[in-house]
Amino acid sequence: MAFENPDLLFLLWAAPLQAFLLWVYWRWRQRTLRLLVAPELAQRLLLGFSAGRFWFKNILFGLALVLLVLAIANPRQLVKKAAEAGQGADILLALDISRSMLARDVAPSRLEQAKLFSQKLLHALEGNRIGLIFFAGEAFPQMPLSTDYDALTVFLQNAGPEFIANQGTATTSAIELAGRMFESNAAAGRALVLISDGENFGENALTQAQSARAAGMALYTVGIGTATGGTIPLPGGGTKRDATGKVVRTRMDAVFLRELARAGGGAMYLAADAPAVKTLANDLDRLQKTAVESKAKSDYVLYFQWLLLPCLLLLLLEQVLWWRQGK
Repeated sequence: MAFENPDLLFLLWAAPLQAFLLWVYWRWRQRTLRLLVAPELAQRLLLGFSAGRFWFKNILFGLALVLLVLAIANPRQLVKKAAEAGQGADILLALDISRSMLARDVAPSRLEQAKLFSQKLLHALEGNRIGLIFFAGEAFPQMPLSTDYDALTVFLQNAGPEFIANQGTATTSAIELAGRMFESNAAAGRALVLISDGENFGENALTQAQSARAAGMALYTVGIGTATGGTIPLPGGGTKRDATGKVVRTRMDAVFLRELARAGGGAMYLAADAPAVKTLANDLDRLQKTAVESKAKSDYVLYFQWLLLPCLLLLLLEQVLWWRQGK
């Protein structure tokens, strides 16, 4: 058992502080009454006041305060789940991290939309072995085929153009690398999901996609961006310009992405379309399955709700009780 936010436990000092202030108030109250009237007269002036109820109400409030602090600190317990056997395919995600993906023609940027789409797709594809490729001017493997979805999510969240110094859009390199990352003797179906704005720099990607299809790999593409396009922000500020000083404008090439997917035996999707993740996941679900053992997972069991409930009950009881005692 441990706290998710242990730093917030310092708020527990509010409980002894409340007790100290109540004690100071009570001493001042008793001393003031002794100075004003005789003890017998004080009892008559304060007829109906219950010292027991005064302290009981404040104790309830103090306990509720302690429970509230413990709840927001969020006690939790780490629980390990055993690995489970199932059926799945082999799927590689190839994420374009070139500088054109920093364009903001979609909010907050093409790259952030691509990350979000990839994470949603990853969640929809649980049960399959999934790997990750980053590509720009060249392609490199970021993670081999695995069922470690937590690690995949971390890699996706940290993706950026700084991972690759050689900028551009090496679509051919990404397809070639995917072919090498798949196990040649595996019986599972194989697919590459290429997530990009589709900007192509004259490389022979269509021929490479046809070769990959002949080798048993299906190729799907996901378009990021808009046809109107946008400018490319630079890390130090400003926007990218060409050799003549003209502002460079980047646009999603949906035609190229559609032709690439057709050549690879797959289909093209737009990340901005709401049903794109579900439709793509359904298409990938048709791949041939083989035995896959999921990675043992670790998860947390949260207990904050068991502290909030008595906290609310104590606060309710404290409000219901009267200061005055019954007749």
